[in-house]
Amino acid sequence: MNEPLLKVGRATISSTEFFARARARLDFEVPLGLFDPHIIPRTGDSGNDRMLEIVAQEQPVRPAAVLIPVVDRPEPTVLLTQRSPHLSSHAGQISFPGGKIDATDASPRDAALREACEEVGLKREFIEPVGYLDLYGTAFGFRILPTVAKVKPGFTLEINEAEVVDAFEVPLAFLMNPENHQIHTKEFRGIDRHYYAMPYAERYIWGATAGILRVLYERIYLS
Repeated sequence: MNEPLLKVGRATISSTEFFARARARLDFEVPLGLFDPHIIPRTGDSGNDRMLEIVAQEQPVRPAAVLIPVVDRPEPTVLLTQRSPHLSSHAGQISFPGGKIDATDASPRDAALREACEEVGLKREFIEPVGYLDLYGTAFGFRILPTVAKVKPGFTLEINEAEVVDAFEVPLAFLMNPENHQIHTKEFRGIDRHYYAMPYAERYIWGATAGILRVLYERIYLS
């Protein structure tokens, strides 16, 4: 099922304004729900909220961190990856650099930076973290805390094919244009829940990645 969103206009703010808004609206306070199963991340969708309540009762919380790398080009882009097909979860899907938070990580931000380096070779000297986006829960028990970051051009990537098979950039303007935000419906134990998809050329961006991008749009463009 594919339902059109309300036409609320194209994303027209400049790169400078995007990062200014992100710095003003985001911070590095770690939400308690990242580790506490009794605090359910709310999505605004009753089906998704009920699903997350059920998952929290049945599965242990799996804290994770991802990096939203916004490359500061004349026309800004977002760096995404395609996960390796043999991985045990989300195999072959489009994702942000990231993964589970290790005990040795100083913070979720450090976990996201570490994973970005391990997966695609994106070095920390090119990355300026801006702040955490809202906590995002998934049907697999993951609690994902995204770090929005400004990335300086000039980096060279080294793909770790054990984890990802490709890395590519998508224009920020495309991802922040609500006309590209498709809504689909999926059933979870008799409950209808909704998820976003943002197809771009041959890339099918959906699920948690598209959901997090939608949250970014709502926080930076609608707030």
